[in-house]
Amino acid sequence: MSISETCNRIFEATTLLYHKHDDVDARVENPYPERTIKNLLFTKNWIDAVQWHLEDIIRNPEIDPVEALAIKRRIDRSNQDRTDLVELIDSYFLDQYKEIIPLPNATINTESPAWAIDRLSILALKIYHMQQEVERNDASAEHIEKCRAKLAVLLQQREDLSTAIDQLIADIAAGRKYMKVYKQMKMYNDPALNPILYGKK
Repeated sequence: MSISETCNRIFEATTLLYHKHDDVDARVENPYPERTIKNLLFTKNWIDAVQWHLEDIIRNPEIDPVEALAIKRRIDRSNQDRTDLVELIDSYFLDQYKEIIPLPNATINTESPAWAIDRLSILALKIYHMQQEVERNDASAEHIEKCRAKLAVLLQQREDLSTAIDQLIADIAAGRKYMKVYKQMKMYNDPALNPILYGKK
């Protein structure tokens, strides 16, 4: 099974599992062994699913401002968790191909495998929710048709992105591409780098 097939199967199953609970505070057990790529992929998509719904909740125009601030800070923490997971997934690939010697004309990709996989995880959520819109009984025929057209685009995006990810992994394995992991070095969460935080006494 290709890496994209593994990702898509886990992301789809995890998205369905989240919506079985449909609760941003739900706690579930990761079904995959620790320190495996499948474990990381499950965790990645679960974080994405929770954050997706936190983003929905915070857009409620009637939300209490205090609650909104708490959710915003939770989203900030979630973004950091997502970034950490991406770096762990990239570290997995670095370890997998550490013995590969890049060819003299090898090139680096514009994004690492894990950042492409990150987009695949988000696509799984977009596809799920767009499918829900297509199946609504209380929506107009025009709305449903628009969503059906959008769903077709999302499915094509998933197919194209899956192909690109598999090609990138094949190129890395063959030495045609090489990868680096750049830490994101987010500044706004770091008390030593955010002037609003370090300026306070």
